[in-house]
Amino acid sequence: MRREWEPEELIACWTLVEADQELVANKSGATRLGFALLLKFFELEARFPRDVSELPPAAVNYMAEQVRVDAAELDAYAWSGRTIEYHRGQVRQAYGFRETARSDENALAAWLAEEVCPVELSRERLREAVLVRCRQQRIEPPGRIDRIVGAAVSSLEQRFCAEIVGRLSPVTIERLGS
Repeated sequence: MRREWEPEELIACWTLVEADQELVANKSGATRLGFALLLKFFELEARFPRDVSELPPAAVNYMAEQVRVDAAELDAYAWSGRTIEYHRGQVRQAYGFRETARSDENALAAWLAEEVCPVELSRERLREAVLVRCRQQRIEPPGRIDRIVGAAVSSLEQRFCAEIVGRLSPVTIERLGS
């Protein structure tokens, strides 16, 4: 997520709408601020921040004003444990997403190997393609995206090599072996 935000952009992207306010209403203090930031971050990125350092400072301050909690209280929000897991579940439900299953990871790797890897070599763009695909399928992106990209690239390379070897004559294969 980008770090710099103009005031108009903060208003457009980080303002709590009525449905958001209903979700935030029963929380207080650091929990209220942390949850509100998770909610809007997920809306923008279709994933959760790994930790507080991913949150743009301007967004933290803007959100703190909206929920009437001092921005410094965010330090007290627990980035691991039952509370944040519960909050993540609430956010997923609000946006109609679900957690990634192992079968989703395998399907993403297969899709990437078949559809994207043959036309894209950049691992960063492959990673972005996985994130877009997850958003389309309303799946929370897995934490192991690099493993999925690696598996897809490896699968493509193996298939490519097998195709090339399959086209070689027996004589050529024998010569290569010696």
